[in-house]
Amino acid sequence: MVRRPHERWSEAITAVVMPKPGADVDADQLRTGLKERLDGYKVPKSVIVVDELPRTSTGKIQKNVVREQYAAHYGSDQ
Repeated sequence: MVRRPHERWSEAITAVVMPKPGADVDADQLRTGLKERLDGYKVPKSVIVVDELPRTSTGKIQKNVVREQYAAHYGSDQ
């Protein structure tokens, strides 16, 4: 999960999800499932499904690159 700028809340939690090979992820169903398990303020405001995440040479996810790539993305639930 990353934080990104948001007009109303100043920043919003966004989940950037890379499904396992062969698996499909529906962003709306994922958020609905999370609402049942988490407090409302912990549920991501939007979910972005990607094919792959940028990684370092040692295999760690480059969160700063993910933040930059999706900083302009706003979900439909602003």
